[in-house]
Parts: sequence; C-alpha cells; structure tokens
Amino acid sequence: MAITRDQVLHVARLARLDLGDDEVERLTGELDAILDAVSKVAELDLSDVPPTSHPLDLVNAWAEDEPHESLSIEDVLRNAPAAERNLFRVPPTA
Repeated sequence: MAITRDQVLHVARLARLDLGDDEVERLTGELDAILDAVSKVAELDLSDVPPTSHPLDLVNAWAEDEPHESLSIEDVLRNAPAAERNLFRVPPTA
C-alpha cells in the first residue's frame, strides 16, 4: 500500500501542520516505508496467537483520590492567550 502526496497533505491539514514541499516528499517516503513494514504482519499466520493489549503483564498502580485545594481562576487563566467570563477563549474549528 503506497501513501500518496495528497494523503500526507490531508493528514498534515488535520494535524494543522504547515509542511514545506521538501518535508512532504520526505514524509511521503518515510510513511510509505512504515506502511510497508506494518503490512508484513498481515503475511503472518497468527491464528494461534491470542489477542493481547500489551506483550507484558501489567498492573495499574493507581494513586488514591484525595481532595485538595484547586487552582484559582486567576492562576488557571494567567497564561491563556485569551479568556472570557472565566473560560478559555479559543478560535472556532472547522
């Protein structure tokens, strides 16, 4: 499966990345190589391999929820580029 220049540009637009022509060409080649490597997995017989979410047995170590003092609105909004009525103001998305 080959990735096209248009697909790279589409993903860059979704990620709001402004890529130059040289970056688009480089990423097209790199992403194509990644897809080729991943497609090799489809060639394997995995019928006797059980589904897993992780190759190692992991146990979550959750910390207890303990109430504590929250930040003030002023501290929260201190570095916000824009705020309105104690909320972050963000540009609309398409």
